[in-house]
Amino acid sequence: MTKTMIVRSSEPYNAEPDAAALIAQFLTPQSLFYVRSHGAVPNLPSDHAIAIAGIGIAARSFTVTQLGQEFPARTVTAVLQCAGNRRTDLQQVAKTSGDPWDVGAVGNAEWTGVRLADVLAAVGAASDPALHVGFTGADDVDVDGEVARYGVSIGMDKARDPDVILAWAMNGEPLTPEHGAPLRLIVPGYAGVRSAKWLTRIDVRDTPSEAPIQARDYKLFPASVAKADADWGTGLTIEAMPLNAAICTPRLGETLTDGVRTIAGYAVAYGRAVSRVEVSLNGGRDWQQAGLRDDPAAQWGWVRWSLDATLAKGHQHLVVRAFDDTGQAQPERPDTMWNFAGYLCTACHHVHVLVN
Repeated sequence: MTKTMIVRSSEPYNAEPDAAALIAQFLTPQSLFYVRSHGAVPNLPSDHAIAIAGIGIAARSFTVTQLGQEFPARTVTAVLQCAGNRRTDLQQVAKTSGDPWDVGAVGNAEWTGVRLADVLAAVGAASDPALHVGFTGADDVDVDGEVARYGVSIGMDKARDPDVILAWAMNGEPLTPEHGAPLRLIVPGYAGVRSAKWLTRIDVRDTPSEAPIQARDYKLFPASVAKADADWGTGLTIEAMPLNAAICTPRLGETLTDGVRTIAGYAVAYGRAVSRVEVSLNGGRDWQQAGLRDDPAAQWGWVRWSLDATLAKGHQHLVVRAFDDTGQAQPERPDTMWNFAGYLCTACHHVHVLVN
């Protein structure tokens, strides 16, 4: 990890990049891509085999080399984002569980591997939308005192999306251990928790995964529900991610000189287009349209935005909001979406700075 990474937890290792460095490039380098680990990083050999079994399947196993030999390669540009990204905004409302992520638990990369749909078809998996596909990683996860292997699942319809891939490379480079080597799942548009790393097994099932991280974590509850009272069977399983945008420069609490300054960040709409990004210099009373630096219609990638604005001396309150191609915008305030786990903070992002 580089010195630009901000460690949020040492065991397990969780870190996010400096926000200004995060948006310096369209494709986030592995060295600057956030790391979300739920346990110790396993060290799997490159010829490690992934077992595939389950309902209606002729059980098989594949190494990465075999996958590359038997199936056509697929490259997909996609954002991964932790469901807890921007949790610090919710923690300013009230205490939550989880690591104190700022705006950097997100990254945009080019992933290369093979289509999960091709592999499922090759082993005879049915396309029944009532089925689920489960994924087991090599890492052990502690969920409220219960230790079990990392296990998640997605519905069969999503699994058959041609952009859902079993990936061995990121930005044209082999995956590093902290990013899932030798093989990980990439589920564009879904919370990063569904893109399981260090794959050991794939199962076709008639129910969602029963692993603790699927059954009792990454679920969304209303503000009125405390963790101790949560009925995990009724919580919303976090899958598809909502519209989000954040300011990456200047940083919260930064001191600037007056005059024209660049305000910049990212926006992501997941399967929809970012139609526009607006910035306020006065806490949301007036808005200016920012320029978009990347393709706003990219299906799974992000767009970086920027605005050159004249900042007067004094305490300034900057805000960003994005709109997607349906006209939907981010909620105004984080207090309207607080939840005990600190998930899915997609409110307009507020940054206070001092201008001298």
